[in-house]
Amino acid sequence: MLPLAILENCQTKLGETILATRPISGGDINEAYQLSTASSQYFLKINTAPFAKELFVAEAAGLHAIATQGILRTPTVIGHDSTEYGSFLLLEFIESGYRPDGFWECFGAAMANLHRKTAPSFGFENDNFIGVLPQPNGLHGTWPDFYIAERLLPQLSIAEQGKKLQPTDFQNFEQLFKKLPELCPNEPPAFVHGDFWSGNFLCDANGSPVLIDPAVSFSHREMDLAMSRLFGGFDRLFYQAYETEWPLAPGFEGRLPVYQLYYLLVHVNLFGGGYVQLVRDALRQFV
Repeated sequence: MLPLAILENCQTKLGETILATRPISGGDINEAYQLSTASSQYFLKINTAPFAKELFVAEAAGLHAIATQGILRTPTVIGHDSTEYGSFLLLEFIESGYRPDGFWECFGAAMANLHRKTAPSFGFENDNFIGVLPQPNGLHGTWPDFYIAERLLPQLSIAEQGKKLQPTDFQNFEQLFKKLPELCPNEPPAFVHGDFWSGNFLCDANGSPVLIDPAVSFSHREMDLAMSRLFGGFDRLFYQAYETEWPLAPGFEGRLPVYQLYYLLVHVNLFGGGYVQLVRDALRQFV
């Protein structure tokens, strides 16, 4: 049941009375509700974890950062706050629609153009989260330095604390670190969604793609594409349109496991199990 303190806080932020609330699916880590007022619908996420306030602050910042690029739609952030009953994030509610002809082509070209947004350094102005795990975004001048220090090493540290990997696994990562400069093409920092799988986009009522649940940074653009390939759900037309808009350097298929290692480590730390073997299989291709 939606706590009254949160309901009243949302009404204050909206400046109007909430007439109805309805629990809806909101992913694995949050409670979610659809809120109805006389004028509109809103989407509310609630989380009672100790880090929930920081989680929602980071999500709001990521949504705002994507929106300001003016390329792809995101839910408008209404506000966020903390109460004794948990933290919450209040967003515009986006009605889902059917994917029209040309949806995937539009989406692929738009992602290529989002990735063209660049910055002087790899990283981001604030840290954020990948799922519920902290994702540091310190600034680095090169992609290998950023990937090692801000992506792989933090996840390896968590895995070590949780005894998820063996000593040989860590030794193999050390070997990979030495090879990274020759494995990945040297490209400028690209603005990426950061958690780009099929559960983190919508098709709105107008048939346009909408990005949700970001973990943004200026990273290597191939990270988003590798994540999208890890669990599927993207039509081949998406990738064809992306390549037409901004072709990838030759050899991307062979580099895929390099980027996917980060997301596999995240899943090792969140779920363990078979993801450990997937990490080892990916590493084996490079060491």
